[in-house]
Amino acid sequence: MRHYLDHAATTPLRPEARDAWLTASETIGNASSTHGAGQDARRLLEESRERVAAVLDADPIEVVFTSGGTESINLALQGLWRSRLDGTDAIVLPDAEHHATMDTVAALADEGALVRVVGVTPSAGIDVPSFAAQLPGAALATALVANNEAGTLNDASALSAASADAGVPFHLDAVAALGHVALSFRRLRSDAAPGVGLVAMSLAGHKIGAPVGVGVLVAARTARLTALLRGGAQQRGLRAGTQDVAGAAAFATALELAEAEREAEAARLSAMRDRLVTGIRAAVPAAQLLGDPIHRLPGNAHVLFPGAVGESLLFLLDVAGVAASTGSACQAGVAEPSHVVMAMGRSERDARSVLRFSLGRTSTDADVDAVLAAIADAYLRASGSGTGARS
Repeated sequence: MRHYLDHAATTPLRPEARDAWLTASETIGNASSTHGAGQDARRLLEESRERVAAVLDADPIEVVFTSGGTESINLALQGLWRSRLDGTDAIVLPDAEHHATMDTVAALADEGALVRVVGVTPSAGIDVPSFAAQLPGAALATALVANNEAGTLNDASALSAASADAGVPFHLDAVAALGHVALSFRRLRSDAAPGVGLVAMSLAGHKIGAPVGVGVLVAARTARLTALLRGGAQQRGLRAGTQDVAGAAAFATALELAEAEREAEAARLSAMRDRLVTGIRAAVPAAQLLGDPIHRLPGNAHVLFPGAVGESLLFLLDVAGVAASTGSACQAGVAEPSHVVMAMGRSERDARSVLRFSLGRTSTDADVDAVLAAIADAYLRASGSGTGARS
C-alpha cells in the first residue's frame, strides 16, 4: 500500500473538481466568440472568476487565470520589472524563496536588475525590519506567504504594509499557503496607494485538488504589469490566448471546497503532524524539526536527519511504501543541497540530510503509522550509506 506524504508537491484531484472540469468541457465555444455558444462559455468562465474572487476577497477583474504557479510568478515578476518606473532597478528578494521566483529574478539580473537579498531567520522566516530596510527605491519586492520547504508562515500583512509605506510594488507567492491559511487580497492591500504595496498574488490549482495546469494571478486593478504572452486582449491584456473555461471551473470548485474545510482541516492536520514529529523523534532521537515550531503550515514536517543522506533515506522510505520529499518538487531528481536549509544558516551537509513530510486532505493515521514503522531502520541504513560516501 502506498502512503502518500508529499501533498506539498501536489495533492490528489478532488472528485468534485474533476466533475466540474468534465461538465465544463462539454460547453461548446470559445469564450472570446460573440455567438451564442461562445457567450455560454464566457458566462461559465466569468462565473468561475467571480467564485474565485469571492473566496480570495478580490474583484473579479483582478483574477487572471494562468497555467499554474510558475507562470503566475513569472507574469508578476517579469511584468512588474518591465513596467517599472525609470531609475528603479532593484528587486528585493528574500533568501529562501521558491526556485520559480529565484530563477526568474536571476534571469532579470541578467537584464540589469540589481538584486537586494534579504536573509532569513534560522527558522526560514522573513524578518520584517530587514525586509523593509531594503525597500527604498526598489522596482519591486517579492515574498512567500509560507515557505514551501520549511513550512514557516511569514507575516504577509506586515510585509505588504512595509512595501506600501515604501511605495514599492509587492508580489506574494501564496502557492504553498493556499487552502491552509486565510488569504484576503483586499485586506492584505489595506489602504495602499494605487500601484504600490501588494499588487499581485500567485496561486496554483493542483495544491488544493484542482487539475494540474491551472493557476491564478490576482493582479490589482492598478498594477502596472507587462504581459508575458501577446496575441489578444483577454484578461485585461495580461494573458493572451484562448481561455481555459474547464480549468477555471475546476479551480473555482476546488478553491471553494478547500476554503469551506480549511479551519477543520488545519486542526486535524496539525494534530497528525505533531504525532508524526513526536514519533520520529522517539524513533530517531537525533532528528530535528526545522522551521518555526508554531507559526507553520499545519501539514508540514520538515525534518533534519543528521548524518543521513536525504536521497538514500527517501529511497528507503519509498521501498517501504512511503512517499515523501527532500524539498521542492521542482528540484526533484536534482541531487543538490536545499538552498532553504542553507539560507537558515545550516551546513551543506545538513542541507543534504532533510526530508519534508507533507499531509493533506486524504491523509490518515495509517500514513503516519507507516512512516513511524519504517523511519528508524531507514535512518540507520541511510546513515551507514552516508558514512560510506564520505570515507
